[in-house]
Amino acid sequence: MDGPLIPDPGRFHDGGAMDGQPDLEAPPVILLRRDLADPPNEFRLMRRLGYRDRELGDLLVPADPEDFATDFASVPQVFGWLLPRTGTYLPAAILHDGLVGDPGQPASYISVEGHEVHWDEANRVFRDAMADSGTPIVRRWLLWTGVTLAVMAVGRQTDWSTALRWRWRITVVGTLLALTVLGLWTTADLLDIVGGVPWMGEGPLWTRLLTGAAGAIAIPLALAQLWGRFRVAGMITGTLLALLLHVTIAVLALTALYNAAEWLCHRAPWLAQVVAALIAITAGVIVIVSV
Repeated sequence: MDGPLIPDPGRFHDGGAMDGQPDLEAPPVILLRRDLADPPNEFRLMRRLGYRDRELGDLLVPADPEDFATDFASVPQVFGWLLPRTGTYLPAAILHDGLVGDPGQPASYISVEGHEVHWDEANRVFRDAMADSGTPIVRRWLLWTGVTLAVMAVGRQTDWSTALRWRWRITVVGTLLALTVLGLWTTADLLDIVGGVPWMGEGPLWTRLLTGAAGAIAIPLALAQLWGRFRVAGMITGTLLALLLHVTIAVLALTALYNAAEWLCHRAPWLAQVVAALIAITAGVIVIVSV
């Protein structure tokens, strides 16, 4: 599709009752049901959601109401501070879940007009639908990058050959590993633990920070060219990983600590109280000694 995308909220419409007909002129009605027997983050849709895609025509989800459940935007817990699971993009997220089935379900979604929609095409629909639902441009490209990483790593519900699936998997994993290693090496060089990072150079701290940041942008952009038609996702992924590597590690550590605390409180409440008391006493002793 040529030209910039012009957001059009009217593309979403009421898909009607599960056994009824859609109303193309009515706004969407999102009714959700939470079954306690389902996983904690999954909800059932009580009415279908309709969306008129620019290339595929009318899309109605879910195709199979009995098996459909949505968890909204599938954002890993560690990135929840940056991308909440829901927001203005809720209709687009539900639409995407309706287009991308779970393992064992049909390999693709068939649109009202008979178009076969694979996962990679569903991601494009997701991005356009986010624009139509009023999602800011940076956030929608970040979310699109996330689902693009998923399809490249998993490769199911696509029409890709086995060789192509492995190409994308190796590209994603190799890029992430390379950038992680380079990021840690650069950090160690900045702290004078090791040396030899070519783009860091010598000089005062501010110049090394500047050259390090430049490398964190230039190198991911270069590696992203290996991502072929997904190079934009590679640019976004690589740059974010390089610039937010330390933040991500810190949030991962805090997330692990939180999950451990929840597990301990659930499995051994008495031990959790003992650990909390020891931490409080230790902190108090450190403060007293420091004074």
